[in-house]
Amino acid sequence: MLEHKNTILAVVLSLIVVVGWQYFIGYPQMEKQRHEQLLKQQEQAKLKTEERPSATPSPAGSSVPTPPSTAPVPPGAAGSPGQSRAKANEAAVAASPHVAINTPRLNGSIDLKGARIDNLSLEQYRETINPHSPPIVLFSPSGSPDAYYAEFGWVPASGTTRKLPGPDTLWTQDGSGALGVDHPVTLTYDNGEGLVFRRTIAVDDHYLFTIKDEVQNKTAASISLFPYGLISRHGTPKVQGYYILHEGLIGVMGSQGEQEETYKKIEGKKSETWDATDVWLGFTDKYWAAALLPNTDAKVHARFSAGESGGQKTYQTDYLLDAVNVAPGATGTADARLFAGAKEVSVVGINFPLTSLGGYNQALNLNHFDLLIDWGWFYFITKPMFLALDFFFRLVGNFGIAILIVTVLVKLLFFPLANKSYASMAKMKAVQPEMTMIRERFADDKMKQQQAMMELYKKEKINPVAGCLPIALQIPVFFSLYKVLFITIEMRHAPFYGWIHDLSAADPTNVFTLFGLIPFDPTTLPVFGSFLHLGFWPLIMGITMWVQMKLNPPPPDPTQQMIFNWMPLIFTFMLGSFPAGLVIYWAWNNTLSVIQQSTIMHRNGAKIVLFDNLKRTFVKPKQPAE
Repeated sequence: MLEHKNTILAVVLSLIVVVGWQYFIGYPQMEKQRHEQLLKQQEQAKLKTEERPSATPSPAGSSVPTPPSTAPVPPGAAGSPGQSRAKANEAAVAASPHVAINTPRLNGSIDLKGARIDNLSLEQYRETINPHSPPIVLFSPSGSPDAYYAEFGWVPASGTTRKLPGPDTLWTQDGSGALGVDHPVTLTYDNGEGLVFRRTIAVDDHYLFTIKDEVQNKTAASISLFPYGLISRHGTPKVQGYYILHEGLIGVMGSQGEQEETYKKIEGKKSETWDATDVWLGFTDKYWAAALLPNTDAKVHARFSAGESGGQKTYQTDYLLDAVNVAPGATGTADARLFAGAKEVSVVGINFPLTSLGGYNQALNLNHFDLLIDWGWFYFITKPMFLALDFFFRLVGNFGIAILIVTVLVKLLFFPLANKSYASMAKMKAVQPEMTMIRERFADDKMKQQQAMMELYKKEKINPVAGCLPIALQIPVFFSLYKVLFITIEMRHAPFYGWIHDLSAADPTNVFTLFGLIPFDPTTLPVFGSFLHLGFWPLIMGITMWVQMKLNPPPPDPTQQMIFNWMPLIFTFMLGSFPAGLVIYWAWNNTLSVIQQSTIMHRNGAKIVLFDNLKRTFVKPKQPAE
């Protein structure tokens, strides 16, 4: 009975692994390819154009206005289909005066037409591992492909007709010079009707913009204006498409907690709103993000929305604050903040006990701003894994070596459990002759055979499923390391040695091209292409896993034997497309497990059958003479 249960368990686990791989890896890859093809088709179509709207009409009977909607692509501003994003940005920037942004980490400009922060590239991050490749472009002006920008300002109360600055307003810079660290810029606009607007923008040495808006009332009447902030994206962004990673609209709405929406879901909902304090909201990509950070004590009307403009789908996150009442001769103010950059853990912050990586989350007393990084449901495992890797990286200067060190520490941490497990396996090997006799004696009575086996296990204090424990212990470690390699920008383009230049990417070599000798990409083949990426490190991993399997005697059940014989091969192909850092971990962990298991079994007096099993694999045993 126990053997049948083990067989069923092995089959079920194998199915879970195969189906899980297809769901989490194979299917997203196919969806990603389909999405890329769709984007190419969309790029070939001409974008429709229309005039910019001034603001979204307020709901009927409502006294509270709404922030402006996203602006469509203006006529003649869009780049040609084959034009690069950087060149298209340059063309759009040239269409109106801009104030340069120049810091060690950021390069870009502020559009004086609308006073938007709409041109931003991350100078420390490149498109590829080539240090001379173009920098990552985060923000793009309206009118360029994939426009993405931040805007701040004021909206009047419903029913009033105050002339306020909008997307087409041309601001004037006070003084000269670029926006830089310790060098804020000030913009002014006089509406000619008694209101003078003044905006001061500052930026720190990372990715935080601070905006102070002032309005001077020179009229004879009091005015009420509502401060707003928005981030707008034009066109559906290209996403990774993986279930374990959220990309899209995100925010924490006070006591209502974290809110996430994918682009597809918000298209269906059109709009979603919250009223709360202690709020932040924006857009998150795999490695980059832009987020609005209103004051934590401000009462915020926050919104996620989607629409269509100029033939493009548009997405927006925005907020509206309570009205600022400005008496005649007085000046009203509103403060705003914008995060726009890379999701570095030390900058964003990490909410975990006994850690010093507080970042903006701690410095600005934000509401779980570390959720901007998708640590997942098992954050209590994922965060410590990152902290351990980051600690050893700072010591040795290589994340690959840090992975090897952390693997050793994990093995030491679970040594007592593994020792007990391997000791139980050694006892099972020691009583193998008695187990064989029981099977032969009760060959025709499975019930008595099972009872006799259980009595033997009880007598020898053997746990028959102890061999599953070491594998079970690997699962949370494996998942947390995979998550860290996949989501943290610190792992992006992190090299190891030899041909591994990016631990977060798959091993670039491929046995099916004879490691580069054949100029052919088998992964482009339909149906089976995703399985045909098999690099050198996955081969090493498969061999170490196969050797570990051969350290144990073959299961008596033929079905179990078949499953365990094929499992190393299945895992080798599955992990071929996984991050190289994860494959290196698995290969190293297998090697340590072989050493550990051999040592423990030897101490318990069990014979090491590794070489016998390896010989039995390649050399067919002689049949006894009849």
